[in-house]
Amino acid sequence: MPRIKCIISYDGTGFSGYQVQPGKRTVQSELVKALERLNKTSIRVSASGRTDAGVHARGQVIHFDTMLEIEPARWQIALNSLLPDDIAVRSVEIVRPDFHARFDAAGKEYRYFLLQSKNRDPFQRNYAYQFQYELDLDSMREAARLLIGTHDFTSFCSAKTEVEDRVRTLQEIDFYEENGLLVFRFVGEGFLYNMVRILVGTLLEVGTGKRAAGSMPQLIEARDRTQTGKTAPGHGLYLWKVFYGEEHHQFEN
Repeated sequence: MPRIKCIISYDGTGFSGYQVQPGKRTVQSELVKALERLNKTSIRVSASGRTDAGVHARGQVIHFDTMLEIEPARWQIALNSLLPDDIAVRSVEIVRPDFHARFDAAGKEYRYFLLQSKNRDPFQRNYAYQFQYELDLDSMREAARLLIGTHDFTSFCSAKTEVEDRVRTLQEIDFYEENGLLVFRFVGEGFLYNMVRILVGTLLEVGTGKRAAGSMPQLIEARDRTQTGKTAPGHGLYLWKVFYGEEHHQFEN
């Protein structure tokens, strides 16, 4: 029974998140619907992780098992013909039988897009967080350097986080401008629930002078969600890439 790995992209605007939820439109439910039409039987789809309502993905990874013997290129064509316009299969490959999209992931890259403008842009309203204040990027970079490394990120995850072990390793945080937007880039071995959005919210407070860049170690040590910044809105967040095995965490446009 072949195991298939797909890299998919989706516009999260019209979804109540990735995971199946009763009575709601989700990315997983659309994937299952398309796969079951092709396979004529029930199919279980596993992903590298969940994304919340409104959150987008450029490089989400899924896997599933199938009885069908179809070439990867034909899988991609068939799935894209059945999926809605806000989901696209970017690549397909046949992988080893024990590959797992979630448990084999060695790291992830997230990007967060910020529109720095006092004027509303209707074309960015679902894809970038509009932020009208000036930012001190040097202070933000200083704060980011203090967040790099292996820490208990309890202060930077939602109170609804279910996992007990909240130690994670952040390998890279950087900022750059692209197409009139400020892009935050985060690379790490793993991320907690709402971690990236809380990191963004906290760094924005540093950038506007509400919080000292040097306070990051104290925030980490506090292990208290109430001490850190607001959770940035979901629509600015993108799951950009998932890393496996010996892959390098390369900068990818």
